[in-house]
Amino acid sequence: MSSAVTMYSTTWCGYCRRLKSQMDREGITYNEINIELDADSAAFVEKANGGNQTVPTVRVVPVGGGAEVIMTNPSLAQVKQALGA
Repeated sequence: MSSAVTMYSTTWCGYCRRLKSQMDREGITYNEINIELDADSAAFVEKANGGNQTVPTVRVVPVGGGAEVIMTNPSLAQVKQALGA
């Protein structure tokens, strides 16, 4: 099953840079959104994290249906698990 991965981040977040490099190395494609430049995405991150703008927040949505998975500061293993890899 294929999935759409969105990573909500900021330019200054070291955890975001680390996860991006790990996903790049593993060939995991993702859409990155800087929450400092997108108010709607910042609101989504706040809602997912109890009012906090905690990044990286990763959203995995199965293409064609299924339950989405939202994770805060996940490990590469957690992202791969959400992808079913």
